[in-house]
Amino acid sequence: MKKKFLIGLLSLSLLGGGTVDAARYFMQGDAQGVKTPYGDNLKIGKYAQADDAKIYYEVYGKGEPILILHGGGVGSPYELGKILDELKNHRVIVMSTRGHGRSEIGHSPLTYKQKADDALAVLDAAGEKKVQILGFSDGAYTAYEIAALYPERVDRIAAIGAGTLEAGFFSGEMKVEDLAKIDSAFVDYEKTIMPEPERWQEFCDTYMNFWSKMAVGEETFSKIKCPVLLVVGDEDDHAPVVTVLAAHQMIQNSRLCVVPKAWHSAFLNNHEVTAAAIFPFVNAKLETLTPAKKVDYNSR
Repeated sequence: MKKKFLIGLLSLSLLGGGTVDAARYFMQGDAQGVKTPYGDNLKIGKYAQADDAKIYYEVYGKGEPILILHGGGVGSPYELGKILDELKNHRVIVMSTRGHGRSEIGHSPLTYKQKADDALAVLDAAGEKKVQILGFSDGAYTAYEIAALYPERVDRIAAIGAGTLEAGFFSGEMKVEDLAKIDSAFVDYEKTIMPEPERWQEFCDTYMNFWSKMAVGEETFSKIKCPVLLVVGDEDDHAPVVTVLAAHQMIQNSRLCVVPKAWHSAFLNNHEVTAAAIFPFVNAKLETLTPAKKVDYNSR
C-alpha cells in the first residue's frame, strides 16, 4: 500500500496549532511547554561545513554525548523539545538536517550516505568521535545509515518511527502552498530562518522524489551491531508496527517498544510511555544492553 505523504501531514491536525512568533514545529499544539528554541537558538548556534552545504547545530549540557536527528519534510529539532528538555547527564548535539531550518540545501543529490556524512561533519565540528543517536523518522533512518557505514562512531541508537521500507511506499508531492494552508504560522516562521527560502519548493520536490525511491531492509539492518531501541506508535501509518517489528528481527542487538494510542509522532501523542522507554536506554551502561530474545511465530 502506498502512503500519500500529505495525508499523513494532515493527520497532525489532531495536535491543534495556533499562531506564534517563536520557534515552532509543524501543527504545534499548545501543551508542550518547551521554552528553549531548539534549532533556532542563535546564542549558541554554529555551522559545520558538510561538502556543499553548511549544517546548523547547537550543543547543550555536559556528559555522555548524544546526537539528535529530527524528522524530515516538515521536521525540526523543536518537535523533540520535550524530550530534549528532559535529557540529563548528556552533552546534547542538536542539528537541523540539510534543507531544514537554518541548514543549507546544497546542490548535490540527496542520499542517506549524504545525510550520514552531514551528521559526521557536525560531530567532527563538535569534537565528538563516538555518540549515542536519538532519531525520529527520517532522522532514525539516518542513524541506521551511520551505524551501518561508520559503526565506530555510534554507541547506540534510539529510533522512533522507522522500520523496513519498500520503494514506492511514500508517493505524492509536498507543496509549500499546501503546507501554508495547514499551518501558515509554521511556513511563515520557516521562511524567516531558512538560508534560501526561495528554494524551499525545489527541496520539497527533491525530497519527495528521494523518498519515493527509498528502500531500507536487511542489507542495512544486518550491518548494525550497536544496541538499538525501536519505538513505534501502535497507530503509526508512516512506519507501521509490522515494519518496525521486521526491523527488530533483523537487528542483532535490539529491543522494541510499541506505544499505545500513538501515531508516527509517538513522543507527542504519548510522551510518558515514549520517555519511559527512551531514558532508561540512553542512561544505561553499554555492557548492560543485551539484545531481546527474537522469538518466531508460536515457537517453543
